Amino acid sequence: MKDSSYRLACFELWGGNSKVAHPIELPGLLGWIHSDPFGAGSGGGDVHYFSVCSKGMISRVALADVAGHGQAVSSVAERLRETLRKHTDSWDQSDLMRELSEAFQEGSVGVQFATAAVLGFYLQTGELLFTYAGHPPALWYRSAERSWDLLNGSTPYARGIENLPLGLIPGTTYSQNVVQLGRDDIVVLYTDGITEARDATGNELGQEGLLKLVRDLPVASPAEFGQALISGFGAFRGSAPRRDDESVVVLRNERLP
Repeated sequence: MKDSSYRLACFELWGGNSKVAHPIELPGLLGWIHSDPFGAGSGGGDVHYFSVCSKGMISRVALADVAGHGQAVSSVAERLRETLRKHTDSWDQSDLMRELSEAFQEGSVGVQFATAAVLGFYLQTGELLFTYAGHPPALWYRSAERSWDLLNGSTPYARGIENLPLGLIPGTTYSQNVVQLGRDDIVVLYTDGITEARDATGNELGQEGLLKLVRDLPVASPAEFGQALISGFGAFRGSAPRRDDESVVVLRNERLP
């Protein structure tokens, strides 16, 4: 059993699959989350999770997209939570992603795991570890260059870390990569309910459309940016009907160099 100092050092900030729209704060990060389930009921298929451990040094953020709604997805959300909680104090995400894959493969009646994005932020260095399990890549705003791009394994900014295995995680199709976040850099996670949305004429937003949208938005604060993103997204969709859950997580690096 871990001692009380460990238990006090590790805690969950938020998790679930319900409708939310509010700011979040993690060590070195300010953020904002918007999650809006599709259809009737209080729970959707988009599941979010936030935790802090290692005496506040490691923050973990996860966003998953599970096929289904309601109580069945809530049980899958709890499985996600249990797996993340087990590895919340580990910087390396290799074991976490392997067990997460196994946990969802066990499945529940009427539910099938779809995709997940898992981030780890190390306060001491400002490094961001990222792993995608079939999930669309995050958006990355580099404040020093005032530019937006996709955050994926092919980014030229990916770097190595001593004693941390990067690249393909054995036993999975997932890869683990890391980048150095600059002051005021922004990372945006989202589910495909955003990029696969269509306007009134049937045109899909897509990743390029999302990038085009965010390049015109204010970046003064995560909440201001997030609200402007949802507003701009709604303007794109116009009178077209919704087709899926819609979730966005905005994180800005507040750590001083």
